[in-house]
Amino acid sequence: MKKEQVVNCQFSVCLILPLPQNVIDYLLDDGTLVVSGSDHNTQQTHTYNSDSNAEEDIQWSDDETTTTVTAPEFPEFNSKVLEAINALGGRVFPKLNWSAPRLVLRKWSELIPGGEFRCFVKENKLIAISQRDYTQYYQHILKQEEQICHAIQEFFSQHIQYKFPDEDFVFDVYRDSQDGPAFRYTTSEVTVQPSPCLSYRIPRDFVDLSAGEDAYKLIDFLKL
Repeated sequence: MKKEQVVNCQFSVCLILPLPQNVIDYLLDDGTLVVSGSDHNTQQTHTYNSDSNAEEDIQWSDDETTTTVTAPEFPEFNSKVLEAINALGGRVFPKLNWSAPRLVLRKWSELIPGGEFRCFVKENKLIAISQRDYTQYYQHILKQEEQICHAIQEFFSQHIQYKFPDEDFVFDVYRDSQDGPAFRYTTSEVTVQPSPCLSYRIPRDFVDLSAGEDAYKLIDFLKL
């Protein structure tokens, strides 16, 4: 894989927030303090007491020692993050970009695994399509194979083909609508079909009761 190919696949249709140096230092720090502004307490207090039930081989001082550490605050960066989240609809998916340190926020969407497909392109031609979640069987894919292929091919031709920098690549696509009207028809002149006159006949259950051919139906009828 070439460096240019990696750059071509980095996030682009999203909001990218450069990380300030103080945020980078906080992320690289070994501490576990929660950033101020959350629902957690902004201060963490550590108390060491010689009367506690500690290990016998640990030596403690006679005086109680209390250390209070204040969590860091990033008001400007926090405001930019909130603005970006609101701009994307209030729900986002955060992820570090390959060109880190930059913070990438993408709009969150509830996706059905049966609607995701992986597409393979060779020399700017769509050569293969597969379901992305290959561990499950989805009945609608079998029934709508032709419609799914046609929809993906049309989407690829209109929005992706000859527009991506590379000629050979793989992309994932999501087909939002899976439900369609059921269409059934007779495929042959010789078919097993009931006679139109059968709709005027007496129901089979009444025939069995009157003839006594089904004793269980008679017992059920008497119970009613």
